Amino acid sequence: MSFATNIRKAAPAAASALALGIMLAFTTPPSAMAGEILKSGAISGENDHVTTGKVTIEKDGDRTLVVLGPNFSLDGAPDPQLGFAKDGKFDNGTLFAKLKNLNGRQVYELPKNIVVANYDQFVVWCKKFSVSLGSAKLN
Repeated sequence: MSFATNIRKAAPAAASALALGIMLAFTTPPSAMAGEILKSGAISGENDHVTTGKVTIEKDGDRTLVVLGPNFSLDGAPDPQLGFAKDGKFDNGTLFAKLKNLNGRQVYELPKNIVVANYDQFVVWCKKFSVSLGSAKLN
């Protein structure tokens, strides 16, 4: 089979794939492509803990998501949970999830009763010892 014959046979499939890609690009709603970032910050360790990475608070349709970036890392603690603070004061009422993993990207849905706009800091909190393991100033 010649090169030209192979091209003629592949052309219809390639044209169909291209047309589908163009159609999806113009018909997929923006919210399905990426969430709107409401706030974000870099996480720093506290109280002798090594905590690093980035956190973003994203709007995805009617859901608000807390996303720990792929470089997130915590050196360990007995009961790490996630919450928020305002002006350096942690709000126990904002604890919304136990940390799933000590490392890597993680996504958590924020309960509707927590209004992110009311807080200026994301906190990785040790519930057992009531101490911050790390936090991020939210911008």
